Amino acid sequence: MSVIRSVISGTGSYLPKNILTNSDLENKVDTTDEWIIERTGIKQRHIASDEQVTSDLAVEAALKALESANMSADDIDLIVLATSTPDQTFPSTATTVQRKLGITKGAAFDVQAVCSGFIYALNTADNFVKAGQAQNVLVIGAEIFSRILDWDDRTTCVLFGDGAGAAILSAEKGSGNSDDRGILAARIHSDGRYNDLLYVDGGVSSTGTVGHLRMKGREVFRHAVVNLAAVVGEVLEDCDMITDDIDWIVPHQANKRILDGTARKLKISPDKVVITVHKHANTSAASIPLALDEAVRDGRITLGQIVILEAMGGGFTWGACLLRW
Repeated sequence: MSVIRSVISGTGSYLPKNILTNSDLENKVDTTDEWIIERTGIKQRHIASDEQVTSDLAVEAALKALESANMSADDIDLIVLATSTPDQTFPSTATTVQRKLGITKGAAFDVQAVCSGFIYALNTADNFVKAGQAQNVLVIGAEIFSRILDWDDRTTCVLFGDGAGAAILSAEKGSGNSDDRGILAARIHSDGRYNDLLYVDGGVSSTGTVGHLRMKGREVFRHAVVNLAAVVGEVLEDCDMITDDIDWIVPHQANKRILDGTARKLKISPDKVVITVHKHANTSAASIPLALDEAVRDGRITLGQIVILEAMGGGFTWGACLLRW
């Protein structure tokens, strides 16, 4: 039976030029390079300039994805942008990206699921493609988390950075089985009971301020490992696959201890996990496409391989996407 599959036809990424190292942070808060690396695996993070807004980062990643896919902006008929740090309260950052790319057709909107945002955006875009409502979808994760950090809180400010990543989903015909290229399964979840474990203490209708990120790290770690392993199991089961079938896991780059813990729980070799957190820290919705783009461009991910993308973020939200490259 012929079906429509969403195939990733191009990827791109962008990191601001300004690099903030752990040593730099030693001069700002009571921390050390050794402490940060031991507990998180992070060595540095990129920080947007004062002149940059989230859409600027998103556009740079989008242009590289278009080049990778050998497409022009005119080929895009939908933009789904995941961010928790939009340019404005409204309109959506996606429409700003649409304007900056010179696109005047189709639609553009934001998705907000914090660190799971790119998975949510991919899942949304995939459904538009399968429904026949879009041919080429630009999916972006972009964040400037440095603007919502409390730089006096050493437990959180060391963890995050700024960046953007993008992927283009293109409609292709498939046979309807797991030999097809493209997205084969996707699952998303949320559980609002855990709001107080990871949140921002501001909002338009609550405080009228942007607020700062607050997190109870130990509790988040515990939920992350359990939820991520479970949702990976779900997409494998959906495709009648097992962990041995996985060629690569591209996880949300939150903390190397979470990445290692999830790999152990799944009994997957660490060599199959794409890790970039040491280079750019936790970039929330941008972290998966940043890691994906690196692994594609350096040749690790190759045609026909099984790749799983997975993330968990505030809300709690979490999800996974299984695809054949």
